[in-house]
Amino acid sequence: MPTSRKVISLHGCARLAAGACVAALALRPAFGAPDVSAVDAAARAAGNRRPTAIAIGRALFASVFPVQVLKVRVDGAGSHEIAGLVLSGRKFHGRVDPAIFTDEVVTLVRKAFAASDVEEVDVWTTLPIVVGAHAVVAGDKAEPTTRIVYGATVLRSEGGAFAARLRAGTSVYWYAPWKASLR
Repeated sequence: MPTSRKVISLHGCARLAAGACVAALALRPAFGAPDVSAVDAAARAAGNRRPTAIAIGRALFASVFPVQVLKVRVDGAGSHEIAGLVLSGRKFHGRVDPAIFTDEVVTLVRKAFAASDVEEVDVWTTLPIVVGAHAVVAGDKAEPTTRIVYGATVLRSEGGAFAARLRAGTSVYWYAPWKASLR
């Protein structure tokens, strides 16, 4: 290909530089550092309605809570969607007692409902179980590797009344030794 000997004007160079700057500014969000809540939401989303799980995750991970949210799962069939929030029962980011824990669950459920159209939010908290070195942990003969220490289901149709129900402990599962360990 022959080399062009055309003189490039100063005006042409300025237009080219300006165009490159505008393109760089427009593309910066696409190549810049991602939002931490978006990364956490994508990494912890699961289920057959993953986009809804990511939307809920973005709402939840925009704040730091004392209890870690390990997984946000949304499954659905047709127009029905149900969310599941898996929380860690250890390694808290702050002091957690049963009242603080319950208040956090209430906040997480409210945020999940606000961020989506799910009909139900199930919340469960797990603790790892120590298993032997040669224990089978996968397959038909698998031993459990986690213990559920808290469980609650909240229906959207309950409206704001669910918070009082959770605080009263109605239709809520607490593993008594774990609950007693919260201080």
